[in-house]
Amino acid sequence: MYETLVQMFDEKVSSHPEYIAQLSREGGSKFKEITYKELQDKIRAFAASLKNLGVKRDDVLALISDNRSEWLVVDMAILSLGAADAPRGRDAMDYEIEYIIKETEAKIAFAENKDMARRIRALKGNLPLLETIIIIDERGIEDKSEYESDSEVKFLFYEDLLKEGLERIKDGSVYEDIADEIKKGKGDDIATIIFTSGTTGKPKGVMISHSGILFQLDGMIQYYPHIKPQMIWLAVLPIWHAFERMINYLVLRYENIIAYSKPIGKIMLVDMATVKPHFMCSVPRIWETVKAGVYQTLKNKTPLERNMFNFFLKVGKIWNSSAALVENRAPDYEKRNRVLDWMKGIIPYIFLRPVNALGKKAAFSQVTSKLGPNFSLGISGGGTMSRDVEEFFNAIGIQIIDGYGLTETSPMIAAQCVVHKVKGCLDLLKGSEIKIVGENGEILPPGVKGVLYFKGPQIMKGYYKNPELTKQIITEDGFINTGDLAVMTYSGRFTIRGREKDTIVLSGGENIEPVPLEKAMGESEYIETAVVVGQDKKFLAALVVIDVKNVETYMKDMNIPYVNRESLENNDEVRSLINSEIQNYVSTKRGFKPFEQISRFKILTKSFEVGKELSLKQEIKRKDINEIYKEEIKKLFE
Repeated sequence: MYETLVQMFDEKVSSHPEYIAQLSREGGSKFKEITYKELQDKIRAFAASLKNLGVKRDDVLALISDNRSEWLVVDMAILSLGAADAPRGRDAMDYEIEYIIKETEAKIAFAENKDMARRIRALKGNLPLLETIIIIDERGIEDKSEYESDSEVKFLFYEDLLKEGLERIKDGSVYEDIADEIKKGKGDDIATIIFTSGTTGKPKGVMISHSGILFQLDGMIQYYPHIKPQMIWLAVLPIWHAFERMINYLVLRYENIIAYSKPIGKIMLVDMATVKPHFMCSVPRIWETVKAGVYQTLKNKTPLERNMFNFFLKVGKIWNSSAALVENRAPDYEKRNRVLDWMKGIIPYIFLRPVNALGKKAAFSQVTSKLGPNFSLGISGGGTMSRDVEEFFNAIGIQIIDGYGLTETSPMIAAQCVVHKVKGCLDLLKGSEIKIVGENGEILPPGVKGVLYFKGPQIMKGYYKNPELTKQIITEDGFINTGDLAVMTYSGRFTIRGREKDTIVLSGGENIEPVPLEKAMGESEYIETAVVVGQDKKFLAALVVIDVKNVETYMKDMNIPYVNRESLENNDEVRSLINSEIQNYVSTKRGFKPFEQISRFKILTKSFEVGKELSLKQEIKRKDINEIYKEEIKKLFE
């Protein structure tokens, strides 16, 4: 039985060496196939080259690159030697890259391309232990001699090391030497150290073990029991995120195929048509963009087509709600009467069923076909999917499940089950444990909101070189404080209701979670991002980044003149439009309390930027936003 990720992979290779493991773009829209055996040979070869460079057990190597086929080779080669990697994407800031390399005392750093290599080289003065930079992608490098002449750091190239390694492992003793190193691996070994984005201070290095990841892979079958060998996953997320990292290993665990793409609409949809994937993992923002794109396309349709789409969408939502009642899939934050639920749902469930089926063929087929003929499941992680987006995709027949976890939990805690999906609710990964805790440390009953605590084999080994911080988040009995607010159901599921630290307290003492309000406003096609403010104030206000393209389309359709994009911020017609949208989406009719209404707002036309208002995971950096827009926020409450 395997204990490490590499041992698990080797077991799969021995069973089906001819299976396809990777599909990587060869040029244009063509994809190159790499078999499990070919991938294993590359991993063993690269491990041989790394060992020749002096890499040994317990070393940490920095890996600064986006998702690509070579990344998995490098990663698994490092793990083969009992070492660990500290990954980050190309969009990382220089100070973060410097911190990661310096904190881990990495002697070797991988750079995705020449530009990243130059950035790392420029940091060398503050990185005395860094000896070698290995460039993965050589494109754009015409003369390697300029790198060879550097006296302070050694530059090497992925392809050269791979070729050298392939020659080395032809020697049986070298091949067996790597195999022996793999056999020495234990489940408790650190596989990776993932540094958080550091939005509230210095980045924290999360130490994740092999066994923590493997526990999740073995348990994933509970959420989608229909997975079969050689199904295809489309990879679009940053690989340094724990979510996408886990999916890469999941592909290998179930002898599937991974195809590398990008989270850019045009590229992603073309790749979907080409590789015909069964699965795709993404963050909620991507699904929100797909939904917005559907409505944008509808504007070019005839009034009859638009009305037909909206009619069948409404039918789909009603039928899904009735099906949840009939099939015992309704959220039970309070005890439910099974007979009463069945009686409420059975009539629309029966009579709308054929209408719903007709809608999927007549109105939604053009949307679903863009995901390809094999598409079975989308998995959304990195944030809770909004109720409106979930209902939209359910209604048109695209199966998407919500996943939840933290980097500190490697990352999987829970997800929705395909076979018994309950709207807005998550099923805990079997073998794990949760509790909802109140302000005084008491365990709360179902239906009452509190802080979510989690316990399971996938919890991190701790923060790198920071035992004191580890003690602050992990209790003596092994529970980790997630910092998320949640509500348990009577059936044992739970729903995330915002972040504990994001809570806004008005001067009247009302406690408000801004995330649900922001998600609600974000459902408007005219609002790109909203940030709720109002700590210690009498009422709530919001900074609203408008979707400039959609607002401009609205202005043109309504024949309303405007000077330029910047002028939209102070345009009365735009203010009226946004005010109407806010009142519509954040209303008592939608379950929001009177004190949760947005009284004032400031329109912004410039999208939030990663590294400024957004973290690298595209999460809102509230502290930074409050500082950047402090004058605008001040005026909202004058």
